Amino acid sequence: MTDKKGSEYCLIVEGAYLTDGEAEHALRDPFIEDWVEQTGHFKIHNMNDIQVTPGVTLGSLGVVMLDERVFEIASVDPEHPLTEHKAKGVAEALRRQDMFDEVNVEPRGEFNLQVTPEEETS
Repeated sequence: MTDKKGSEYCLIVEGAYLTDGEAEHALRDPFIEDWVEQTGHFKIHNMNDIQVTPGVTLGSLGVVMLDERVFEIASVDPEHPLTEHKAKGVAEALRRQDMFDEVNVEPRGEFNLQVTPEEETS
């Protein structure tokens, strides 16, 4: 019997971004804009105040490029990894903001790039 409790999850997203920095800006910008509309101002320390979904702040998420247009979004706080429930909440928030073409929740470290037959021979 496998125990999923305690497993760390991440989001695998696809979007038209060339670097992880661009994807990170795409992730953060809509939430920062909402924060500014609500509060009237933003300072970098507010990243840990902005809730993406209950229990997950914008400042706790990091973006890493896995492949061209493919990125992993995961918790950068080892004390608070994304649970499956929290990852699904983040995924839903990202889908509402519509900044990525594809948003999928997966156990962290289990993402496999699909190699096409053309890529194998090149």
